[in-house]
Amino acid sequence: MDSNTDPLVIGQTTLSSRLFVGTGKYSSDSLISEVLKRSGAQVITVALRRMDFHSQVGNVTDYIPSGVQLLPNTSGARNAEEAVRIARLAKAAGCGNWIKIEVISDNKYLLPDGYETVKATEILAREGFVALPYISPDLMVAKRLVEAGAAAVMPLGAPIGTNRGLKTRELLRILIDEIPLPVIVDAGIGRPSHACEAMEMGAAACLLNTAIASAADPGLMAEAFGKAVSAGRQAYWAGLGGRQEYAQASSPLTGFLHE
Repeated sequence: MDSNTDPLVIGQTTLSSRLFVGTGKYSSDSLISEVLKRSGAQVITVALRRMDFHSQVGNVTDYIPSGVQLLPNTSGARNAEEAVRIARLAKAAGCGNWIKIEVISDNKYLLPDGYETVKATEILAREGFVALPYISPDLMVAKRLVEAGAAAVMPLGAPIGTNRGLKTRELLRILIDEIPLPVIVDAGIGRPSHACEAMEMGAAACLLNTAIASAADPGLMAEAFGKAVSAGRQAYWAGLGGRQEYAQASSPLTGFLHE
């Protein structure tokens, strides 16, 4: 199963990998290229505030190979106005027209502001950005984002950086069932099994950062996540067997030993 038979299309771009990765928290930016290579990820997000375009000693983007889709994010924005400003700066700096919209004013749980996120999406989509908003898995907010012109929605599985897995599982399922856009599960995924489960549910992709960056061997963990996302997607298309309340024998229980 590959991009020819099971394409993931975001905007006008067709991707063969359904794993997106981040650039934060690595002990060294030099690990980024290894993570991309071993995971097979084709999309990488980077906070504009981490970029120093006047640096004389290199930048995080120096470690991102050509051909990888850059997804700048608006990390640090506390309202729609700031998110729009960051997106425009990223585009002016040559980062392309993809943008992950993050609007967060809650410093304890780092939960996104749905109202301000919709406002920013409306403006940026109208300006031609491929807008991928980060949201709590709220159906009404997701529907507003569809109307606003989002290219995908990125609901959280658990608060950012917690590695707690799919704590919002039932709400994610509702978005996957009801929203006619790719649903990319972002934040909270801590183990490859979490990513595999999200893909089995029908998520279009997963975005990983902390779980890879904080692993003892980030490259090996990135490879594990790449395989988990692929396996979960295959299981989704294969169709999972139904659950039963009571045991059901896999072979006949009668007609054996003269019974």
